[in-house]
Amino acid sequence: MYTDIAIDHFTNPRNVGVLEDADGIGMAGDPECGDYLKIFLKVEDDFITDIKFQVHGCAGAISSSSMTTEMAKGLPIMAAFAITEHDIVNKLGGLPEEKIHCSLLGAMALKKAIVDYAQNRKK
Repeated sequence: MYTDIAIDHFTNPRNVGVLEDADGIGMAGDPECGDYLKIFLKVEDDFITDIKFQVHGCAGAISSSSMTTEMAKGLPIMAAFAITEHDIVNKLGGLPEEKIHCSLLGAMALKKAIVDYAQNRKK
């Protein structure tokens, strides 16, 4: 059973879309056969000032992706990098056992977007 928080993030996902001028982009999952998430970051002074996502997946993937962006927005880069799948599930008030793996997409894509930002910044 999904919590009211998870249902709200599924039916009213926050930060959906693309940032054309993203400072970092991270992807997780497999677009060929399952859930897939792409996160876009805008960063100023090492703080995430804007974040958007595109997801293909179930209610667990959509709600986890939405919550991930809400948690990361406004944080310093290193604080956002520390967000785990357990943090995401806890903020959602839990997920059905068979959907907990969906929260891994958010944590992984966010970390990859931050790494991409760091690599782009060095160029």
